[in-house]
Amino acid sequence: MFDSFPGYEGTSGGGGGAYLPPPVEVPMPVPEASSHPEWHNNIPSISDERAHEAFEDYVSSKCCYSSGPVRDGVITNMESFNTYRYRLETFTESRSTKLSQEPYTGQRVDAGIQRAPEPWEIAAQPPSYFTKHKETIRVPYTSSVKKCDPCGGMGKNPCSSCTGTGNKVCSCCNGSGQGPDGESCNKCDRSGREKCSSCSGSGFHKCDTCDGNGQLLVFINLIVKWSTEKDDYIAQDSSGLRLEKLGKVSGKELFRDTQIMVYPVLGFPDVSVAQASERLIRDHQVNYTKNSRILQQKQTIELITITRVNYTWKEKPYVYYVYGNELKVNAEDYPASCCCCSVI
Repeated sequence: MFDSFPGYEGTSGGGGGAYLPPPVEVPMPVPEASSHPEWHNNIPSISDERAHEAFEDYVSSKCCYSSGPVRDGVITNMESFNTYRYRLETFTESRSTKLSQEPYTGQRVDAGIQRAPEPWEIAAQPPSYFTKHKETIRVPYTSSVKKCDPCGGMGKNPCSSCTGTGNKVCSCCNGSGQGPDGESCNKCDRSGREKCSSCSGSGFHKCDTCDGNGQLLVFINLIVKWSTEKDDYIAQDSSGLRLEKLGKVSGKELFRDTQIMVYPVLGFPDVSVAQASERLIRDHQVNYTKNSRILQQKQTIELITITRVNYTWKEKPYVYYVYGNELKVNAEDYPASCCCCSVI
């Protein structure tokens, strides 16, 4: 029935399918040569005292760590490193359709009055950019009335407890009509049957699907979803800290660019970051224009500082790292733990 609506072919009650975005031509932005920022890659450093404070806070958060290395350890050397995190965020809108229904109680029926707007012709106001949101919109001129299938249009279904008879075997005399003393059963008056309590003797229950009306209003719903697709690239560094440790820290923002479609970063000192920018932008444009449309993109570059702290405790060398704006600490070889604690 709904195949007669152009743009809604194949719509089903199981969730529907995604539709391609409209053919919107968005020219790739081309920056002017003078618009590139001046890249600064000075490596910030922290003091011995600040590194020790961060180490102390880290150890105090571990129930199984002794404070000995913090109290008696001696910092022998500190090395500052940096790495860059490139992040690309793409804010997309996708649309799908679903055949829906509700009990018919006299609502407006508009199918066939005029052409139903196609999925991408229907206005939908997006939320703030890079905010996840979902909206369901009833497609106009797709509503019609049909008989309720589960109840055959009767508005009621046979009671499952009494199979539609309205009565069942008497629970007191078990259908014999007599009590234990041979007298007539007072509950069923010797009939051996009693009124079904589930349906109050009617033999039927109101149909839940149509709410007893016998008819359904069927229509197409448009489901609009806004979501943000995000990818990160972290440049390699020589500090020795595993890159996955940097996932939950922030850095100093060096660059931010927001527009409908961003242009790959040019002239960045670390070539791998520029290459990652080009690759991820290309991937997003290929992957997220198949079943959605791109509304906005944002790319940022952060400088994440890493300090490798070498120290000795009981005449043995050890290392810990302090990294990110949060001065997070990683000390995988901490020498004084009394049980197995998770390493952060």
